Amino acid sequence: MASQPPPADGGARTAGHDAFHPDFTAGDAARGPGPLRSRLHHVRAGSLDDGTAQSGGMRRFAAISGKSVGSERIWMGETHVAPDTASSNHHHGASETAIHVVKGHPEFVFLDDAGGTPEEVRIRTAPGDYIFVPPYVPHREENPSPDETAVVVIARSTQEAVVVNLPELYVLGEPPA
Repeated sequence: MASQPPPADGGARTAGHDAFHPDFTAGDAARGPGPLRSRLHHVRAGSLDDGTAQSGGMRRFAAISGKSVGSERIWMGETHVAPDTASSNHHHGASETAIHVVKGHPEFVFLDDAGGTPEEVRIRTAPGDYIFVPPYVPHREENPSPDETAVVVIARSTQEAVVVNLPELYVLGEPPA
């Protein structure tokens, strides 16, 4: 994880101390689940981790994960999609994914065969909107804006970001030809 900025009150932060509680050091984690699982964790915006699963055309940043705070059943972070960009086609394995649009107007694309023939569906969003992506559903994110980066907050039902990049979209239950 990136280093944390100094506290807003101007006080010094001792190296290795958690941003939330100065009495817990990084070494406490080595003693077992106690400190990691018995206290709150503060992950500052400037310390998100980009060392997570990625797809072409976007950048994912982990905030809450097994690696960062010892979570066991949830992953949370941000995704940034550059202007005039589309991500690779992908799915998130067995993970349920909830998305909250913070900035921009990203579009979420998947194939649906509710009408009997696979058809590309495009969900256009705005800040404040939410999207739910069920497990294994192939999709991609697009940012049609020529000048604004789209930013979304993501929560997943798995401890780490699961990303399976795909060569193409397909209807769930019908693997690609």
